[in-house]
Amino acid sequence: MSFIEYIDSPIGLIECKATKIGLEHVIFCGEKTNKIKPNDITQLCKQQLLQYFTGNLTQFTIPLDPQGTLFQKTVWQCLSNIPYGKTVSYKDIAILANKPKGSQAIGGANGRNPISIIVPCHRVIGSNGSLTGYASGIERKLWLLQHEGIEIKPSKETQTLNINNVINTRQANTQFLT
Repeated sequence: MSFIEYIDSPIGLIECKATKIGLEHVIFCGEKTNKIKPNDITQLCKQQLLQYFTGNLTQFTIPLDPQGTLFQKTVWQCLSNIPYGKTVSYKDIAILANKPKGSQAIGGANGRNPISIIVPCHRVIGSNGSLTGYASGIERKLWLLQHEGIEIKPSKETQTLNINNVINTRQANTQFLT
């Protein structure tokens, strides 16, 4: 059985979906919504995300229940250990996951992270400090990093980004989520 709740955030509508065990996904859903059916976990998610967006929370304490392969879950656990306001590279995560030559595979698992923000895949950047892709839109990634006080090296790309370009869009790579 799944439970669903929505949060209207500064960077778009967020869907929180949970099982009885924990949070299953947190995605930017665009304008597509389902029937609201909250439980304690979705309500805690909503509360903590609202605190995060107002700058009053830097560490989430929500139980998680992401669905993925063992490798993906290992990568997502590594992502969960990236502190608020800090960034790491794909290579750093590869080393933590005991796959030192697996940066590309790490990137694939990172891109399939079903629990945006709470499992902070937005904190992974290029080894040269550059902004890299984000399933929810590079504009959202830049907004989240800036919200956490992280400076990103200016580039032609970052100077032209506008959060209004993605605020009402559904994030990519959600077709595997049920």
